[in-house]
Amino acid sequence: MFRKPPQRIEPGSGQESVWDYPRPPRLEDSSKRIRVVFNGETIADTHQAKRVLETSHPPVYYIPPEDIKTDCLVKTARSSFCEWKGSARYYTVRVGDRTAENAAWFYPDPTEAFADLRGYVAFYPSRMEACYVEDERVKAQAGDFYGGWITHDIVGPFKGEPGTWGW
Repeated sequence: MFRKPPQRIEPGSGQESVWDYPRPPRLEDSSKRIRVVFNGETIADTHQAKRVLETSHPPVYYIPPEDIKTDCLVKTARSSFCEWKGSARYYTVRVGDRTAENAAWFYPDPTEAFADLRGYVAFYPSRMEACYVEDERVKAQAGDFYGGWITHDIVGPFKGEPGTWGW
């Protein structure tokens, strides 16, 4: 059943509305510092992330493998398909005695439009101890399907909340 999304929140100065993001999504470079922490350890830290911007979704940040402690990543059998980016594969994140199953994903052979994502890794902020954009701890996008990173400069409403599946 199709549901009309709620009213777009008007962005303030320095903010972006996810309703101004394109469909199909856009890939862009980000020089902001992106960090991922799990079980007390910083497992990713970069100023060379890429972010995907798609209508109704907070940005998803993809981190280059050279800025990730890849020994914390264990490939799993899980896969999924994105109509824009292609087939994704997943990692379980393991640090010390803690694991987060299928908590990160990557595109080993993305579509031509998203070829620059090859090998980059995205993390579900809901499954990590903390994720940061600059020094701001992000809020995870609701729902277990999406991996958006919500910060003070991103406004919605966001897809993923209960009742938003038909948007």
